[in-house]
Amino acid sequence: MKKIEINPITRLEGHGKIAIFLDDAGNVDDAFFQVVEFRGYEKFLQGMPLEEVPRTVSTICGVCRGVHFTASMKASDQVFGVEPTPTGRKLREMFFNAHYIEDHAVILYALGFPDFVVGPEASPAERNIIGLIGKVGAEIGRDVLKKRGLAVKIFEMLGGKPNHPVAALPGGWSKRLTEEERKQIDTWADELIDFGQLTLKIFDDVVLKNEKYMDLVTGDMYKIPVNYMGSVDDQDRITYYDGTQKVVGLNGEEIGRFQGKEYLDFISERVQPWSYLKFPYQKKLGGWKGIVEGEGTNMYCVGPLARFNVASGMDTPLAQEAFEKFHATFGARPVHYIQAYHWARAIELLNAAEHIKALANDPAITDPNTVNQDYNITGEGVGIIEAPRGTLIHHYQTDDKGVVTDANLIVATTHNNGPINLAVKKAARHFIHDGNVDEKLLNYVEMAFRPYDLCLACATHTVNGGVPLKIEIRDCEGKLRKEMRNF
Repeated sequence: MKKIEINPITRLEGHGKIAIFLDDAGNVDDAFFQVVEFRGYEKFLQGMPLEEVPRTVSTICGVCRGVHFTASMKASDQVFGVEPTPTGRKLREMFFNAHYIEDHAVILYALGFPDFVVGPEASPAERNIIGLIGKVGAEIGRDVLKKRGLAVKIFEMLGGKPNHPVAALPGGWSKRLTEEERKQIDTWADELIDFGQLTLKIFDDVVLKNEKYMDLVTGDMYKIPVNYMGSVDDQDRITYYDGTQKVVGLNGEEIGRFQGKEYLDFISERVQPWSYLKFPYQKKLGGWKGIVEGEGTNMYCVGPLARFNVASGMDTPLAQEAFEKFHATFGARPVHYIQAYHWARAIELLNAAEHIKALANDPAITDPNTVNQDYNITGEGVGIIEAPRGTLIHHYQTDDKGVVTDANLIVATTHNNGPINLAVKKAARHFIHDGNVDEKLLNYVEMAFRPYDLCLACATHTVNGGVPLKIEIRDCEGKLRKEMRNF
């Protein structure tokens, strides 16, 4: 038996590898998506005052900083026994939607689109964000970077920093929005809506109108029939900041709904000896059945495609129109074609931009009453949001002073771990035969995990936060004077 290893895998946040095992005939016997980092945030949150936790968990990942911040705030509201003021909640939602735009933009343009815009068989030196800009043109490239930057400016204006925000308070938000800032965001929102429409046009022109690419999108090699979970509002529409978690089966039947601590009745996590990333499964569908797809599976997906599969629609007009086109294109629901994650992600980018526009025109958004500090510590709180990558759960227990005694975090990439492994194995078996393996074929295998938008920095963050680092100190002539390293 021969082993092929893709290490490191490319275009994702964090570090992982794929191990592919070939039988004696050179065909794929098995394949694994393997995570080799250890995640320790639950441990070193213990002993921390809860009001410091949102700012701390935002450092789990430099990309996902806003989602952990937001989920942690919601959990802290419950621990402090307080409801945010209406304005505090609106500011949180505006902040969160800005984060959605800049996050989805990175994933689409830097990680997902290059496989389609540049081409899945293009040279790795070209199949990246630089190659993508070369294909679409420098003017569009500059426009994409500029408009993503506007979302980051809103994030910074509201959160206090462009990277790790600091505006969290139990019961609301520490910074009010001025009228001048509101007007600026209102103007930027128009540009962000244009950005969302541009992104959908690029996907339409490059993918939907390309027969070869649509064969990939709707091909069995990227079809993973499992169950789905996502948040819906009281009208069963997709929602991100708050809602009810809805679970549907692989044929679209509703399995159940839950909020808060009820997640423990639905989700259980399994450990495998070959990965530090856990394998959640749906308890309502029985005990552990293994990493399998199809009838009888209790594997499930979260994220943009899952949200499109559990919900009846979107809550803004332009996004709703795109939502309807999405489902009309695929026909049967749920949609099990994982490359459709990219299209759903583009529609959500537009939806978030429309949300910001609506919030910027809400008269209450500049109200100075941004926080409710009528605290009554309960000792436990669960914050659940829809991160760009999917459902994110923060669950804290504290003592009577609000100091964390226990913490549990389930992030989107962890929810998706089983389906990711299924997708990698199916793609490997489709593309690799008779021992013929090259870089182009291996990229088709990697294309099986990219739709899930992996964030292993979130899912398996190392306990010491360390990364290999080498520093070279050179003089003005370029001569090496000193070298320092931490490995």
